[in-house]
Amino acid sequence: MPITPRQSRWFIRVAALSLALSFLLHPLTTQAQSVLDRILFQGIQLLQVSNISPQQEVAIGSQINQQMLRQGMRVNSNPQLQSYINQIGSRLVAVTERKNIPYTFQVINDRAVNAYATMGGFVYVTTGLIATAENEAELAGVMGHEIGHIEQRHVIRQMQQTLLARGLLTAAGLDRDQGVMMATELAFRRPRSRQDELEADRVGLILLARSNYATVGLPSFLVKLARNPAPPAILSTHPAARDRVIIAERLIQSGINNNCPNTPQDPACGLNSSIYQQDIRSRLN
Repeated sequence: MPITPRQSRWFIRVAALSLALSFLLHPLTTQAQSVLDRILFQGIQLLQVSNISPQQEVAIGSQINQQMLRQGMRVNSNPQLQSYINQIGSRLVAVTERKNIPYTFQVINDRAVNAYATMGGFVYVTTGLIATAENEAELAGVMGHEIGHIEQRHVIRQMQQTLLARGLLTAAGLDRDQGVMMATELAFRRPRSRQDELEADRVGLILLARSNYATVGLPSFLVKLARNPAPPAILSTHPAARDRVIIAERLIQSGINNNCPNTPQDPACGLNSSIYQQDIRSRLN
């Protein structure tokens, strides 16, 4: 449950009062007081970052998107391809837990096999990844994984950790421009933790199951990439691919599944490779 501004102010007051009482009851050295002051200060600032509202998250995400465009990200101009990605994205978003933010899906002109997401519902898929997927279920699996990062607020969690590590906390809280630059860097260059990746895989599988895509799409795509002698970009920022395949398959066997294994010929399951390849070829050219 998100912390309200009123709860945040209450926390700060209580924390400050507790610290003051501790000084009165247990006199400390100047060095010890400095340490406690820093711990309290950092805790307050991290609380402010974690308490970003959905509206603030979308606004920052929009700024991050503009920053990436300025840095040379090229959005594909084919309306049919964009419409196709939007259809898959809408189908997945319809069964997400987070209904309080809009999602924006964009196709990026890049031969590298990659996908990434940042805060505020912004998901990016490269033309290289779309061409590499064997069927729609595989593509939906990757997109579901990226939606999982947004649903679990992983970028915001990473910002907290990076703020603390770099000592970038200020009395006014997180500067908007600084936050945009940091989140852009996190989206492009920083590998997420093993825990984040496995959590996003789990959410992605749940979204596939709920939206009636074949859940095998996600692990089968990871297997395909892991066999590549030159690991694509998506694996360079997503560690332990083979471990993730094993864990995803176990989750499917344990019950994160739907009727698609019994009716793989159902077009809704997204396993028809010939239709996918034909459609994608026409849209990518």
